Amino acid sequence: MNVQSLSAEEALAPDVLAAELRVAVMRTSRRLRTEASGEVLPPGQYAVLAYLAGGPRTLRELADREQVQAPSMTRIVNGLVEQGLVAREPHPGDGRQVLVRMTRAGEAVLAEARSHRTAWLARRLAEFSDEVRRILSRAAHLMQEMSAR
Repeated sequence: MNVQSLSAEEALAPDVLAAELRVAVMRTSRRLRTEASGEVLPPGQYAVLAYLAGGPRTLRELADREQVQAPSMTRIVNGLVEQGLVAREPHPGDGRQVLVRMTRAGEAVLAEARSHRTAWLARRLAEFSDEVRRILSRAAHLMQEMSAR
């Protein structure tokens, strides 16, 4: 669908707008992952650390969250353990399971990666006029509100 050939009214139809927003969000997310964090932390490891910022998780929880198989998550966690960014610890309620928690070094690397991503995005936003940045600010608030429902 060529959105440029649609009338202003047609472009605001929920299904058309939904498709446009989906593409824009996915492309922006992909760019943030690849452009801004590869030097600090590979995207898969970044995602795991970001989830662990909420507290320790089992390997199954991590695999489910990232929609990967357990062996793939084990490889990601092993890499993080080798770097000292996460640690394994016994599960307090189930001796058969292990919890993965972020270490202080992991917290520092996650903060650096987030800072790097924010800086990359800030450089891109600086290219826009104040008016466009106001529009994007409003859109960001609306998207947060929409996704919180």
